[in-house]
Amino acid sequence: MSNRAVLEVIALDAEDAIAAQAGGADRLELVTDIAADGLTPSRETYGRIRAAVDIPLRVMLRLTDGFAAGDVDALVRVARELREEGADEFVLGFLDAAGHVDLVTVERLVAELEGCRWTFHRALDRAADRDAARKQLADLPGLDTYLTAGSAAGVDEGLPTLLAEAGAARRGEPGYEPLLLVGGGLRLDHLPTLLASGVTAFHIGGAARPSGWTAPVSPTAVRSWRTAIDAGAGPDAQP
Repeated sequence: MSNRAVLEVIALDAEDAIAAQAGGADRLELVTDIAADGLTPSRETYGRIRAAVDIPLRVMLRLTDGFAAGDVDALVRVARELREEGADEFVLGFLDAAGHVDLVTVERLVAELEGCRWTFHRALDRAADRDAARKQLADLPGLDTYLTAGSAAGVDEGLPTLLAEAGAARRGEPGYEPLLLVGGGLRLDHLPTLLASGVTAFHIGGAARPSGWTAPVSPTAVRSWRTAIDAGAGPDAQP
C-alpha cells in the first residue's frame, strides 16, 4: 500500500471483491444484507472472497439491523467460525439503549478476536457522547480504525466533526490514535476538504455501484475514487 491514502470498498461477494481490487481498493469490508445496513457474511462467502483477492478483508460482525448486540453467544460463535476460516480482521460496534458503548459485548468479542485488528464502525455516529465512547474503547487491543461519517445523517452534516477529529489538536489524545476512516454518504466533492484536514482513509459502498446495490461493484467507479484520492493526497501518497 505504500504511504498512499487508504480506499476501503464494501464487497458482498467474490465478484465485488475482484472488481474493487481491480479498481484500486486497498481493503474490503465484507457484509451481507445491505438492506439491514450490512450483516455478517457466511464463512463460505468469506472463503470464496479470500480465494479471489489478495488485499486485506475486514469482516462485519453484526447479526441484526441496528447497533444493539442481540444474541452475543451467536456473535461469539460466528466470530470463532470466521477465524477458523482464516479471517483475521473484523468490523464491529455495539451500543446500549442509552447510546453508550456496550462495553461488555465489545470486550467479549475482542477476547475472541485476540491477535486480530478491528474497526469500530458507525455505531460511533449514534453514540450519546463520541468523545466518551472513544475514551472507553481506547485501551482495547486490536482497535486500529474508526469508521465514521461524523454524524448519523452522513458526511454532509458530520463534516465539522470529522475535521475537528482529524485536526492536530486531537492527535495523540487517548481515543484518537486509531485511523479515521471516513464513510457514510461520502462523495467525491468531499475529498479536497477532508484530505486537506489530514484524513487519509476513505470508505465507499454505494459510490462503487453507479447502477445501485443490485448491481456489482464497478472497477471504473472505484478507479475514479482511487485517482481522485491519490491526486488530492499529493506525491507522497502515490503507489
